[in-house]
Amino acid sequence: KMLRIVLCAVLFVGALPSLAGASQGHISVILLGATGDLAKKYLWQGLFQLYMDQVSSGHSFTFHGAALTALEPGQKLMFDVLKKLACPPDEPPNRCAVLKDQFLKLSQYHQLKTAENYTVLNREIEMLLRQEGLKEAGRIFYFSVPPFAYTEIARHINSSCRPPPGAWLRVVLEKPFGHDLQSAQQLAAELRSFFREEEMYRVDHYLGKQAVAHILPFRDQNRQFLDPIWNRHHVERVEIVLKETVDAKGRTSFYEQYGVIRDVLQNHLTEALMFLTMEVPANVSMAEEVLQCKLQAFQSLRGLEKNSAVLGQYQAYGSQVQEELQKARDYISSTPTFAGVLIHSDNLRWEGVPFVLTSGKALDERVGYVRVLFKNRAYCTQSETLRDAGHSQCKAKQIIFYIGHGTLNTPAVLVSRNLFKPVMPEGSWREAVGQPDLHIFGQPLSDYYVYTPVKERDAYSVLISNIYHGRKDFFITTESLLASWGFWTPLLDSISHQSLRLYPGGVENQHLLDFEMVSGEVAFTLVEPVELLNPNRPMPNDYRMTQSKYRQSPLVSAWSEDLISQLASDIEKTASRTVARSGQFHLALSGGSSPVVLFQRLARHHYAFPWRHTHIWLVDERCVPLTDTESNFFSLHNHLLQGVRVPYFNVHPMPVHLNQRLCVEEDRGTELYAKEIMALVANASFDLVLLGVGTDGHTASLFPQSENGLEGSQTVVMTESPVKPHQRMSLSLPLINKARQVFVLVLGKGKHHITTLLSRVGHEPRKWPVSGVSPSSGQLVWYVDYEALLG
Repeated sequence: KMLRIVLCAVLFVGALPSLAGASQGHISVILLGATGDLAKKYLWQGLFQLYMDQVSSGHSFTFHGAALTALEPGQKLMFDVLKKLACPPDEPPNRCAVLKDQFLKLSQYHQLKTAENYTVLNREIEMLLRQEGLKEAGRIFYFSVPPFAYTEIARHINSSCRPPPGAWLRVVLEKPFGHDLQSAQQLAAELRSFFREEEMYRVDHYLGKQAVAHILPFRDQNRQFLDPIWNRHHVERVEIVLKETVDAKGRTSFYEQYGVIRDVLQNHLTEALMFLTMEVPANVSMAEEVLQCKLQAFQSLRGLEKNSAVLGQYQAYGSQVQEELQKARDYISSTPTFAGVLIHSDNLRWEGVPFVLTSGKALDERVGYVRVLFKNRAYCTQSETLRDAGHSQCKAKQIIFYIGHGTLNTPAVLVSRNLFKPVMPEGSWREAVGQPDLHIFGQPLSDYYVYTPVKERDAYSVLISNIYHGRKDFFITTESLLASWGFWTPLLDSISHQSLRLYPGGVENQHLLDFEMVSGEVAFTLVEPVELLNPNRPMPNDYRMTQSKYRQSPLVSAWSEDLISQLASDIEKTASRTVARSGQFHLALSGGSSPVVLFQRLARHHYAFPWRHTHIWLVDERCVPLTDTESNFFSLHNHLLQGVRVPYFNVHPMPVHLNQRLCVEEDRGTELYAKEIMALVANASFDLVLLGVGTDGHTASLFPQSENGLEGSQTVVMTESPVKPHQRMSLSLPLINKARQVFVLVLGKGKHHITTLLSRVGHEPRKWPVSGVSPSSGQLVWYVDYEALLG
């Protein structure tokens, strides 16, 4: 009667209530991967802490370690770990000794390899409960195993190891939860076929870090102070940082698959970001309300692009990968070990506020923090020595959630004294005093109200306690997980071949990884030293002309980033010259994906562009409402118009939506646009037309074998696209050819085939409409990147 003996022994030391008969039921905890690294370092200690905390709760427990290892060696490995378990310093030694002894007696090892093994485990749990006359309250299965094993284990649990009706099941899953959106969706679908959403607890151990876990309660408890200032009018920027001094040695197999963004930013730092940007629900204890606010915050995040991130790799990483993974000596890893990412929210509260997420290995210090820096418009005439930190408005104003390590070496919440004295829960946080010589972000600790936990607890102990209590708000739901992957996957795809800043590691990095934010983009502050460059990788700034002509017209070719920079500069020069000559500039822009990076470049870097005197026209449009994401005007507005000062009456969208109908012939939208062009554009001759090229040779919305627009007198036509949305409106080829200048932009390896084909054909617009672009009295220039030109 093992459980009965244990209960009596614990009663003897006063750990349980006086009536053992007041049992609320039995809980079985099954730790899969019980002999693994995570279990050894954190999980067994967390389970022991749970037992110490809950031994007097009325529940009884048994702990089942499980792994693939056979019974005897597995048992020895597991009990070697259990013998080293420790009690907190404030635990009385006699109570600690008894509880540790009982925990060991309540723990047993199982080999879980086959379906039969799970059936046997289920039988043993049921038999034990029958013998002790106990009712089952629930079972916790902790998956401390690689994700590829999840589905098989889930199938076995679901088929033969579920608790009986009336008892709950909680399945705990460790990251990584997928590699990108598609793999996360697949894993989520597989798990959903075995478990209900309320049964799954996905662990992000940063949600158990005391400073991170307190962000939302802090915002809730300090609403009176934060409501007026927690917004774009008062917050200058937010930094979410996790720096490590260790490198990836010994873990390169994992790191080669995931890299720093998947390992840290997509999960740990994103969760902190959500706690900062989400609206605070009426009840922060309601998991469903917290989840809904979090999902709304995800939806407000502006999509990430290639220029939203700076990436680095410490110098020794490549050789470590070659050694540990037996790669060839010429193998070059493109895995980032450092990332700085700039994020914006289009939520009205946060519009324009930069959120900077930074993490890396082999850096100068080990530290984690969330720092909210407020704007400061004060100017103080008195000298600094006379200023009182509590009253001087000239000192920096900030709130810092200090995750740990670093200067303070403890979790903490710091609030500048010239902001407000925060409300903190007395039972769990206390005001810290002393350490006058310490400085945080250049300010003495005395400039802050500083609060530290009354009892510092390991993140896994906190999370395991929350699993026991069924607190779902500390865990990642399927919806939240997929929202995060949906946000990060486009960036991961776009940077998969981006060149990395090599850095030596540690304090030697100096200013090499410093980066700056300009117009929604980030870039390293310092030029990369030549001696750190990898001679085998292509140089993205290697700008040169590969040939002077393409289809008998001038050609500019470079890597895409430099090509876009050159094209934007050429458009600005053309605009400035035209405005100086005639007072206005008429620019016709194509839709599609290729011009998006150009629009962003123009919006963020060309402040001398004569926008006030520029008229913007559409080369083509899809027959959808202008607010539809498929609309070319919608894309133009999002990436260019909202970032520049073009008079609204100088913007000319195509009239595809008239009389609450789309592209109906009797509404005469093409005639309306043609008349507008004739009225405003001298001789209907645009100063500059920007075109793209489709893989089938189409340009604008003029497709091969098109019945309209390739010839004749019509200037604006309706056309049919082979892909949805099929109906389009487009400028005709004769009108395009009346332009003073035509620039054709071609980007990407996917366009290599059509670029090669077009270099060999003549004037055949019925087969390849772009071959008919030949301005009658203007100039045609091709802008083709290396990937499209050379494959």
